[in-house]
Amino acid sequence: MVFIRQAIVSDASDLARLQEQTFRDTFAATNDAADMALHCRTHYSPALQAEEISNPALLTLVCVVDNVLCAFAQLRTDAAPDCITAARPVEIQRLYVDKAWHGQGLAQQLMERCIAEALLLGADQIWLGVWEKNPRAIRFYQKFGFATVGEHIFMVGNDAQRDLIMLRCA
Repeated sequence: MVFIRQAIVSDASDLARLQEQTFRDTFAATNDAADMALHCRTHYSPALQAEEISNPALLTLVCVVDNVLCAFAQLRTDAAPDCITAARPVEIQRLYVDKAWHGQGLAQQLMERCIAEALLLGADQIWLGVWEKNPRAIRFYQKFGFATVGEHIFMVGNDAQRDLIMLRCA
């Protein structure tokens, strides 16, 4: 049975491993190895995950099956790009599922929970960034009512990549 809950500081090490693994699984084949290594080294340490879990502007959700983290998402309430004009925007900053769990409905369950949590946070718009070269993710977000409204740069190591900014009204 899948259980989605808010992450706690004791999840930091397992979450760091899951975040790095899912990022590598998703993007390593289409990115330079040195840029991937730099990105992972600077974004997925247990210490950084503990800081993020404790940050009141972030809400980290984890999917747990048999005491194993298999997916996660993170909502952010503290900043939005200029193309987001909401009074109370909430970003889905991260949403990843371990590849062993692909096709089992976890992404859908996690997205539904993200939307519900964003509404509880008072969001009037929910937004996210997605790499322009990730059509599978783009289609997934479109199924939930997200539409492209802009773009921004996402750094993978030293490589500046174009992310589409997608938005849905809450």
